[in-house]
Amino acid sequence: MKYTAQELASMTNSRITGNKNEVVEQLIFDSRLIFSSKNNAFIALKTQKNNGSKYIKEAIEKGIKVIIADEIEPSGQDITWIITSDTQNFLRQLARHHLQNINIKTIGITGSNGKTIVKEWLYQCLWDEMRVVKSPKSYNSQIGLPLSILQANNNDELGIFEVGISKPHEMEKQSEVFSPQIGVFTHLGSAHSEYFENEEQLLNEKLKLFEKSEVIIYNGDHPLVKSKIQSLYNNKTLISYGLDISNDILIESPIDQKEAFNIKLLDGYIQIPFTNRDQATLHNALAVIAVLNFLKIPPSKIVDKINNLQAVEMRMESIKGERDNLIINDSYNLDLDSLKIALSTLNQYGNKSQKVLVLTDIHDVKDHSEHLYHIVADLVNEHLLGKIYLIGTEITKFANLFNSKTFTFDNIQELIEDQEFNSIENSLILLKGARKFELENLKKELELQSHDTVLEVNLNAILHNINVHRNFLKPETKMMAMVKAYSYGLGGYEIAEFLQHHNINYLGVAYADEGVDLRKNKVTLPIMVMNPELNSYDTIIDYQLEPEIYSFKVLDLFLKALRKKGIHERYPIHIKLETGMHRLGFRKEDLDELLFKIKENNLRIASIFTHLSSADDPDEREYTLAQIKLYTDNSDYILARTEDKPLRHCLNSPGITNYTDYQFDMVRIGIGMIGYTTNPAIKPLLQSAVCFKTVITQISPLHPGESLGYNRRFKATNDTNIATIAVGYADGIPRLLSNGKGFVGIKGKLYPIQGNICMDMLMVDIGNDPIEEGDDVIIFNGNPSLEKFAEYCQTIPYEVLTSVSRRVKRIYIKD
Repeated sequence: MKYTAQELASMTNSRITGNKNEVVEQLIFDSRLIFSSKNNAFIALKTQKNNGSKYIKEAIEKGIKVIIADEIEPSGQDITWIITSDTQNFLRQLARHHLQNINIKTIGITGSNGKTIVKEWLYQCLWDEMRVVKSPKSYNSQIGLPLSILQANNNDELGIFEVGISKPHEMEKQSEVFSPQIGVFTHLGSAHSEYFENEEQLLNEKLKLFEKSEVIIYNGDHPLVKSKIQSLYNNKTLISYGLDISNDILIESPIDQKEAFNIKLLDGYIQIPFTNRDQATLHNALAVIAVLNFLKIPPSKIVDKINNLQAVEMRMESIKGERDNLIINDSYNLDLDSLKIALSTLNQYGNKSQKVLVLTDIHDVKDHSEHLYHIVADLVNEHLLGKIYLIGTEITKFANLFNSKTFTFDNIQELIEDQEFNSIENSLILLKGARKFELENLKKELELQSHDTVLEVNLNAILHNINVHRNFLKPETKMMAMVKAYSYGLGGYEIAEFLQHHNINYLGVAYADEGVDLRKNKVTLPIMVMNPELNSYDTIIDYQLEPEIYSFKVLDLFLKALRKKGIHERYPIHIKLETGMHRLGFRKEDLDELLFKIKENNLRIASIFTHLSSADDPDEREYTLAQIKLYTDNSDYILARTEDKPLRHCLNSPGITNYTDYQFDMVRIGIGMIGYTTNPAIKPLLQSAVCFKTVITQISPLHPGESLGYNRRFKATNDTNIATIAVGYADGIPRLLSNGKGFVGIKGKLYPIQGNICMDMLMVDIGNDPIEEGDDVIIFNGNPSLEKFAEYCQTIPYEVLTSVSRRVKRIYIKD
């Protein structure tokens, strides 16, 4: 995109003041992602959760000269203002006009699942046939789709864009922006069906995208999808794919056969030996084959392209490294858009002394090297990097274009063996490269732990779950995130740092040491310490933590620590009220003395709160309401007798969804962030944020009469196979799951744990199923779920999560 401010205003019927000739090449809607002001405009988007106008001042301070907003704000600077009544509509109008201006062939992909994989696979298959532009990552929302379209230019020949919806009537707005010539419908499921009455309403909404399409390629195995498309669009070219014999493109072979599949095309047959044969993978591959076949790609080329497809890893990992480094691994794909996104995330990590980039040649693009790497260097130079390591025969030719200290290598092995690189410490290292360079080998060299057992934490899922809970709240209600107990076992500062970047107002920890760790890692949010130990008050004061005060003894000890430190300003404290938990807190009869002591000693009441004992239990609603009533009365009593304006909060995760009317000033979210709830109405809205997984170390036959493991607790009654798994009770798997009482997931199926669980491994009876050494094993996430695994363990999910050993490597991923 490249327009003058005047052209932007004209295309969108907006008003303009200032320099109408300012050139704009990129729109930025997140002020935190402004690293260069050159040819950038800030658009103050208004959404249900936020108002971009709050960040206009920051954008101007960072040098932005063009602002798109609904009104002019005084700035004292020479700013070009583009004024529109609706900034989201401005974005849609601009994207629509831009698409008309560049006039490229388009493919639009929608469906409940599979959109991103099909899009990425199509790109892998077509980049060397024509110049292709595609949606970055999973940019398919009301904001993501227009931004994706705006990155296209006149040199592109094909645009492949995902289109997503979450609520009724959204596709009408999406189709105003984008009407693809070729429509692809991947799958109909219930991924977003909480806002729709039934499957048919969801399908009808999604199919609005194809009203102006010339061709629709769709999954014909779903009867409703097939009948609806055929009835609505019988005047268009329709191509169905699937496993059913009625489809135009189909697998004719049984999917359980070991030989290559025989696949019927529109005009012939091909044979492809699929390795992964689950139905989701097969349907996604068939969608790609159908598009290639329609585009007249020769069958022999289709076979080669499908055989060379690479797994789509649409995620970014953060992993602890040697020498106190933090590794950001985004080496699964490399193009200009994914590089831009990866570089922008560096700003979210502020606890390291320097930032280091490892970058390889860029493949899979039809561009001249010199032009391409000038663009790459411009992107990289917008960021303050300590060192840059370039790998490959092309990018190293242009090392002089990079402003930071730059080193060049022909291949990964040279870098791995480089002494200077191996001396890097306390740094943030971003790995960004094309697959052929195998940066995963570099990752293995850099990471702190190499244990195959990992706890994957999906940060995007955590943010999604937070937003689900935010939807129950008033816009002004604040949110405290509970990150006690190592963030429920998920990690300390890694989670807190992410939450800080996503507008959480407060953090809650159990003990002062947890708060200290956050402060040392540059977490600046206010932190409440819920269980301050008697000898921890000096530490609390030194690190500007805020203690929970729940008894007069605790209050007196804290006042003593303040006097000892010579603190005279009004130090913030949090008052805990006892309302029925009968654990900690002040009762009604304590309040007068408490208020007197607070006033006499010049303390500031930051908040007043209580704990609800049974907010997740519908049978205890009467008791919970009685607790809330007592809390309301006692907190009202305090508010009437203090000049402070403390926040009030009593709702935890289940309270947010079950007792929304009592949200007061702030709520506390804990395990709800992870995706756990006992509320059946809320459960479909949440995403699992944690995956505990490992791998199969060895598979061995076990014959009738042979025994397994310590004490011979399992004896085979028939021929079977035993998979030894690299996880044991030292990793957090309780021994009570031994001998058939617990199950793990392999390739979507549950298998029983047999024999006694060992310290570092356990054994699983896999029968004669086609399972191999090295296959992934799911301890919990999906099948079995965290809830089901807790049921095996005869406990609650909280205990399961906090029992996962510290030796289990935590990996933080972003989709």
